[in-house]
Amino acid sequence: MNKVVLDPILQSKLNGLNQHLELCDESGRTIGHFLPAQLFTEMLMATADAQITEEELARRRQEPRGRTLAEIWRTLCRQ
Repeated sequence: MNKVVLDPILQSKLNGLNQHLELCDESGRTIGHFLPAQLFTEMLMATADAQITEEELARRRQEPRGRTLAEIWRTLCRQ
């Protein structure tokens, strides 16, 4: 992920912002979107929740998990 460091003037304009903000150039063309950290996290969680149903989560909980330590050692020793 790329990171942009804000100068104090722009940062002061964004401080306290708690909703989506569209960023545009002088001609009005959309350059990107700014989401406060809390809203970004909420949107990520909502997207993840929408991807997996409760039934799928229950099915995955029933699946056997991982490998035994002996299986891991066998794999490592073959290399």
